[in-house]
Amino acid sequence: MALKIVTDSTADLPRDLARQLDIRVVPLTVRFGTETYLDGVQLSADEFFRKLVQSPVLPTTAAPGPGVFSELYNYLLDQGHEVLSMHISSKLSATFGSAVAGKNNLSAGSKVEVVDTMSVSMGLGLLALQAARVAVEGATLAEAVELVKRKMPAVKLYGAFDTLEYLYKGGRIGRAQALLGSMLNLKPMIVVRDGEVHPLERVRTRAKAVARLRQLVENSKDPEELAVIHATTPDDMEDLSKQVEKLVPGKRVHRTQFGPVLGTYTGPGILAVGLLERL
Repeated sequence: MALKIVTDSTADLPRDLARQLDIRVVPLTVRFGTETYLDGVQLSADEFFRKLVQSPVLPTTAAPGPGVFSELYNYLLDQGHEVLSMHISSKLSATFGSAVAGKNNLSAGSKVEVVDTMSVSMGLGLLALQAARVAVEGATLAEAVELVKRKMPAVKLYGAFDTLEYLYKGGRIGRAQALLGSMLNLKPMIVVRDGEVHPLERVRTRAKAVARLRQLVENSKDPEELAVIHATTPDDMEDLSKQVEKLVPGKRVHRTQFGPVLGTYTGPGILAVGLLERL
């Protein structure tokens, strides 16, 4: 018997890393009009962002149904495994609730635990990586759940938006704010805290936003693992990653991309940093 880790596509995990650690990634759905795609499976991030900037309306997103989770859990249980299923904050998506419903469809006593990580993107992804590594080392389900819950408060996720357009389209800010922000070239910065997205500050230029992300890493408490996430600016991601690596020599700094579901709300150009501080 082994412990298997399940997460969802909003974790933005690099594919090779998920494959290497045998993390099962359940895709959410993104819909452009009548066209429906599985996040990262039937529509890549690059394809999505090309469609997004051409679309006159914002695409919609949906959580996987409970049956998707039940089927995967049963498959893993039938192989004799335990399952830790870790998901995007329940305050941001119905995915966690769907996973719980999927678990409730299983036979009594099934060894499946579903955890609301209260995070998203590589905030969730870093926790999934921690769990997957201890699973490979032979940790039990109970041990992995304890580890994840203990490390959840140590996860930080900061983002710098390039445009307010998609925050406005998604109903996150009013039209006046969006117009003012565009006129002043403001770059809103956010932090994910307590499972929700909160405004952090606004800076006047892209360069200042990137510098602020670097500063947030520099001011963090001894991060043990980090990630830099981009939407459509891989060169910016690489530049910031190299700066971060100099700040935390010897630590893992993952490079990855926002997927279609989160990209629906962030829009192109966003750059973010996720980090796991040492307890």
